[in-house]
Amino acid sequence: MATAAAETQGTELGRYLKARRAQVRPQDVGLPAGAGQRRTPGLRREELAALAGVSVDYYIRLERGRESNPSTAVVDALGRALQLRGDAYERLHELAELASGRVSELPACSDNTVRDSVLQVLESVRPLPAYVVSRHNRLLAANAPGRKLLAGLWDWPPEQRNLTRYLFLHPVGRTLYEPWEETVALSVAHLRAVAGAYPDDPELTTLVGELVLKSPEFARLWERYDVCERGGGQKFFRHPKVGGMTLTYEVMRLSRTGGQRMVVYQAVPGSPDEQAMLRLESTE
Repeated sequence: MATAAAETQGTELGRYLKARRAQVRPQDVGLPAGAGQRRTPGLRREELAALAGVSVDYYIRLERGRESNPSTAVVDALGRALQLRGDAYERLHELAELASGRVSELPACSDNTVRDSVLQVLESVRPLPAYVVSRHNRLLAANAPGRKLLAGLWDWPPEQRNLTRYLFLHPVGRTLYEPWEETVALSVAHLRAVAGAYPDDPELTTLVGELVLKSPEFARLWERYDVCERGGGQKFFRHPKVGGMTLTYEVMRLSRTGGQRMVVYQAVPGSPDEQAMLRLESTE
């Protein structure tokens, strides 16, 4: 049974369903767009309910937080109707479990300390740029080329050194990555994934509140409710000291840390990209 507070404020599951529903066009799921202007962006509630095979009343209660215990079959059907894939599909199931009380929030990390053994690994991979971030993207440690890669970030005090804040609010962070729009979308999607598992995290709440106020781009992306767990990939950097370079990266979760991740970059051996990367450590 949902509490009065949940009915008034909704749940993270309900907000996620509403946001994802707004991103699906009728024609995407084989429905006619209809004549005239639709008041609701994306699918209407009754359309999504029909696609998922549930009653409209049940779906409305689910979205508003008055129903908090959907079956796995219902969650699967909603995920298919919303055309969710990968991380977005898994996040729907995780939020349903949290709403139902079948699982509790994951334990928070007691502090942002990086283990000595992890610091040793950072040094052992030099000259590859590498750093460690918390679950909400605070920079906790880096080797020398890792610090040089994120130009200007280390001018901020330690408590301000957050990669997402850097991307939106630091002048270098807004020009370092190309395409910037793709990079920031992934960063926000990662924070959304974290918010689903840790909805009351005070540091995350403060960060999101700041960025919503200071960056219209962040506010727009945050309301999309896209989710993505960060993995490996490739990025192009327009670095102010060493110029352009394309680097591949791997993201490794660190056990028993409350969500810390190590990110390591590398380049194709013998390539101009590698030469640019190797120059990082000698820059001032």
